[in-house]
Amino acid sequence: MVKINFVWSFIYEQTIHNPTVKENFDYEKYQKYINDYLKEVKNIWKIKEEQVLNSCEEITGLKWKKKEIPVYVIKISLIMPISDPLTIPIQFEAENEIFSLTPERFVDMMVHEIIHNLFIQNEKEIGNYFEFILDKYKNEDFDTAIHLLIHSIHKKIFEKHFDKNRLNEEIEMSSFYPSYKKSWDIVNKNGADSIIKEFKDYCFKLPKEKT
Repeated sequence: MVKINFVWSFIYEQTIHNPTVKENFDYEKYQKYINDYLKEVKNIWKIKEEQVLNSCEEITGLKWKKKEIPVYVIKISLIMPISDPLTIPIQFEAENEIFSLTPERFVDMMVHEIIHNLFIQNEKEIGNYFEFILDKYKNEDFDTAIHLLIHSIHKKIFEKHFDKNRLNEEIEMSSFYPSYKKSWDIVNKNGADSIIKEFKDYCFKLPKEKT
């Protein structure tokens, strides 16, 4: 069974993320902040971890290739969450303001990046699927098209393992990013199940028919 391993790398924080913000790096302060915060996150995640990671496989038909996924936790950054290396900042600095994630919001953002990570691990299995999607939705921008499948899977996970309020909050927060908002609009219009079926047909059914 795949597991999430939360990691704080002071080198990663100090050399990559801290230079993007005004706050001075303080090892002891940062370490304590991260450890205290992760206690709350882990209390939430330990209940959902197996369910969510299993659902990622069940929904997509893909398998986790790694037994452990490191999640790098950053105290503060101007850089948004990324899927490889999977990185989630707790605080974001933007326009002289600092925005902090609740532990619940941290988990939701992490699940989004975990879904991305599953596709990274299965590059061979998915073939040219994302090129296919970019061509099909060539009138949409890159981030909109790429996130159609991600948001569809995430929606199914919200519905099965969390609640409608968490799903609605995810959609609301995404509305601050036009590409994400448009992606969610398409998912809700076309249906998550339809988008996921198209993915599975492309990756598993169609190649078999061709042979």
